[in-house]
Amino acid sequence: MKLFIEIIVPLIFLIVGFGMLVKGADIFVDGSSKIARKLGVSQLFVALTIVAMGTSIPETAVSLFAALQGNEELALGNIVGTNILNIMLILGFTAVLTPLAVSRSTVKYEMPIMIFTAIAFTFLGLGINLFTGEKKIVDGMFTRADGIILLVLFALYLFYLFRLAKKSRTEEEGLVAYESKISWPLLILISVVGLALIIIGSDMVVKGATRIAEEIGISQRIIGLTVVAFGTSLPELATSVTAAIKKHHDLAVGNIVGSNIYNMLFIGGITAVIKPVPYSASFWLDSLVCAGASVLLLLLILFNRRKMLTRFSGALMMCLYCVYLTGLCI
Repeated sequence: MKLFIEIIVPLIFLIVGFGMLVKGADIFVDGSSKIARKLGVSQLFVALTIVAMGTSIPETAVSLFAALQGNEELALGNIVGTNILNIMLILGFTAVLTPLAVSRSTVKYEMPIMIFTAIAFTFLGLGINLFTGEKKIVDGMFTRADGIILLVLFALYLFYLFRLAKKSRTEEEGLVAYESKISWPLLILISVVGLALIIIGSDMVVKGATRIAEEIGISQRIIGLTVVAFGTSLPELATSVTAAIKKHHDLAVGNIVGSNIYNMLFIGGITAVIKPVPYSASFWLDSLVCAGASVLLLLLILFNRRKMLTRFSGALMMCLYCVYLTGLCI
């Protein structure tokens, strides 16, 4: 009976929570994507905004709930772990299924922005106080000031996306005409229902994961970097794989790039503003891996004459992720 209460019940919470997260995100993204297309914006813009932010709502809710409940390592581990997993495992797996053509805009602008974001996130997490000049190499803190800096960077990114939206309109006029028949109230209702499922599911995931970590003696950092990161990345996985199979490569790649930028700038920023988050020495290597994964992705595409993410590149990224995961377990 004691084992059932201490392990089985939290595990049920975790599984049910993940299920609600995935279904809620699916409903939310579906409704939000139809709203975006009804407005007539480009597929790349939809991928970088509505889809990327929609599939990242599980990470948002989990990190915020974790921080508010005093599980700061879980909150930070979820952000960093999700970004590593998004690039190395999800994009890697998607590229193995079908090589991905990457748009010029993504290579020239969005990927460098993602790299800069990963570096800025690490820089602030190390505890380098930009206002007093005090330096700490490790055991820093994401202070409210750091959170504000991340949110300002996110606002600048949104301005860039706004300019991107003005430059191009969607070419899928038939799809827009079809979706215009769906009423605005129904689309908004669909999105709200999905959001509610996500919030409830996120709370269950945090409670279940935290309890299991405490019972079996695994740190919140490891749980956040692995189990919770994978669970909250399931919407990105489903979206990118489905988009790639349907030959919507901009959507498949843009979803991951946009999600990673959103995760660090918005989720990291808003979490730190609500409650400062400790950045322990253990996250130093994880943040380096995250920044390195972003750089590796760009290099693999730049060194390909057709600017594609090939099956070989996808397999290489998946192998490197397995090496990183093995290191965590050891």
